[in-house]
Amino acid sequence: MEERQEMIWKRLKKTKQRERVCQILTAAERPMSAADIYQALLREDGVCGYAVSTVYRALQAFEEQGLICRMSLPDTDVALYEWNTGCHQHYAICLKCHKRIPLKECPFHDIHLQETEGTFQITGHKIEVYGYCTDCTI
Repeated sequence: MEERQEMIWKRLKKTKQRERVCQILTAAERPMSAADIYQALLREDGVCGYAVSTVYRALQAFEEQGLICRMSLPDTDVALYEWNTGCHQHYAICLKCHKRIPLKECPFHDIHLQETEGTFQITGHKIEVYGYCTDCTI
């Protein structure tokens, strides 16, 4: 954890606000929206001395440096953020409650896309599966 912190602040200017957003995200057990992060700051600090736009700017700086991954909720404009741990994660997403359930394995792990050889360099992928969790099953 301390190593990751050192790496972050070598790449970005360390400010109190960025440091707090970083602390909230690294402690998170699930992806969080900017509003979730802001509410966590209010809960933990009692009073947040900056606007939610500051949280967005911190997230943008982290994303530009490749430190976090951004994903969207289906049928909304809400973006969720989580730390880029170097290994990727795919999710099953409940359409009702928006719970994100991590998939145990990557479905593309062993797939070789032969038709792209020499014409396209794959650098990553993202898979989201939509449906209803057991709590929301119709």
